[in-house]
Amino acid sequence: MNLTKALLSALKERGAREIFGIPGDFALPYFKIIEESGILPLYTLSHEPGVGFAADAAARFRGGLGVAAVTYGAGALNLVNAVAQAYAEKSPLVVISGAPGTAESNRGLLLHHQAKTLDSQFRIFQEVTCDQVVLDNPAIAPEAISRVLQSCLEYSRPVYIEIPRDMPLAECHPVPPPEPMPFDADAVAACADAVLEAIDSAETPALLAGVEIRRFGLEDKVEQLARTLGVPVATTFMGSGLLACYEDLAGVYLGAAGDPRVTKMIEGSDRLVMLGVILSDTNFGVSEKAIDMRHTVQMMDRQVRMGFHVYPDIPLAALIDAMLERLKGQAPTAGTPCVPEFPSGLPRDEQGLTPMDIATAVNDLLAEHRDVPLAVDIGDCMFTAMSVRHTPMVAPGYYASMGFGVPAGIGVQVTSGQRPIILVGDGAFLMTGWELGNCARLGLDPVVIVFNNASWEMLRTFQPGMSYHDLGEWRYAELAKAMGGDGYRANTRRELAEALNTAMTTRGRFQLVEAMLPQGCLSDTLSRFVASFAKKVMK
Repeated sequence: MNLTKALLSALKERGAREIFGIPGDFALPYFKIIEESGILPLYTLSHEPGVGFAADAAARFRGGLGVAAVTYGAGALNLVNAVAQAYAEKSPLVVISGAPGTAESNRGLLLHHQAKTLDSQFRIFQEVTCDQVVLDNPAIAPEAISRVLQSCLEYSRPVYIEIPRDMPLAECHPVPPPEPMPFDADAVAACADAVLEAIDSAETPALLAGVEIRRFGLEDKVEQLARTLGVPVATTFMGSGLLACYEDLAGVYLGAAGDPRVTKMIEGSDRLVMLGVILSDTNFGVSEKAIDMRHTVQMMDRQVRMGFHVYPDIPLAALIDAMLERLKGQAPTAGTPCVPEFPSGLPRDEQGLTPMDIATAVNDLLAEHRDVPLAVDIGDCMFTAMSVRHTPMVAPGYYASMGFGVPAGIGVQVTSGQRPIILVGDGAFLMTGWELGNCARLGLDPVVIVFNNASWEMLRTFQPGMSYHDLGEWRYAELAKAMGGDGYRANTRRELAEALNTAMTTRGRFQLVEAMLPQGCLSDTLSRFVASFAKKVMK
């Protein structure tokens, strides 16, 4: 078996379903093996940031490994921002990069695509990945591949694999089967007892679910835990789209910017249990009332914190399994669900559009077309999505890189076969929206709603009056046909409803609905978020 086939087989055994990539000269040898072997299908896009976002979204949506394959230097360094986001938001992304071979590295010449030194790229990726390897020795490559991929799965963070140009066909042994990292079962049991005791002794316990429960495939178990305990549950802003099928989900916690009932439930809890939550400013920076972390249970990053006590090396999956084992046979406890209400029934009139109209129109679609996933970019499109009924969703809620939405929707449809709705602002669309031109070749047909206010409007809210927020007139609906899709421009609520209904019933080509919004018109959620965030941290 050659080294590339060994790597591809190991990826597939560990749950990877596809590879997103862009070839380049240093990567051509291993790209050839990817295509000819057929071990994993290859989907090529147009620019490396799109490759990274698509692979990241595929991993987020279904769980398991996402794979991005690129060339050395100009390819891999274009990918860094997407990998940084995956690291910050705990997404298990495998980066595979070509590299110069041994002979050309020893010629004494600067090589094209080289930045500073030949290993500059490796050192750059050390900052945004949790494990790395250069596969320059076939004798030890199988064990190194196994270690790196296991790190990716155990920590749910990106890893970096570099293949020198003279190595893809090198003979090597198969990669050993995965071996989960060991943990102390007695410590997990003791921790489970302590957590359940803390919940039982609380008057107003609540669960707050974060991204790790999706990354480790725990949504069904968390739902079972919440039902059995009778404890209300909400998600963080980063965790929007989690537990979408749980009918008693209270909604998304957004502090002063969110649903007051959810804010009261979370901030008023005397024992808030955080499951896989990232303690970030987007999750907690706009809290109406500061949460006393000493009264919380924090389960994240393979450890549990309760007040001043720390249980190290506690995998979240093992802990939840231990808690459920102790609750086995216990009838579900009746709770008082805090179920949110979502706007519906968009009037078909000639009124101009607002972000809330878009949320209402999407809710009307989801009432008819169940379980449609959302891929959402950052900006007011994401805050608008907080008013959309619960459905599976991927979005950059913390690192917040613009440009995620369109390639993320491509990644979701490739990996799941489900047709997504993509919500994206015009500023983000200008960055990566052109990846839609690959949809016809790849057999994809997402529905895209572009929030067009000719502006980086979310930035304008933080610093009004500046002309550099203006984007000018781009007629996205007209561009759709040239890219292989259909486009519709909607200025009124009637036009929006009709365009979306047509888009949802038209298959085989991507559908782009350009929703025209006036500058300065924000969703209620973003308006509250900006006011709260500016008051707390933008002084």
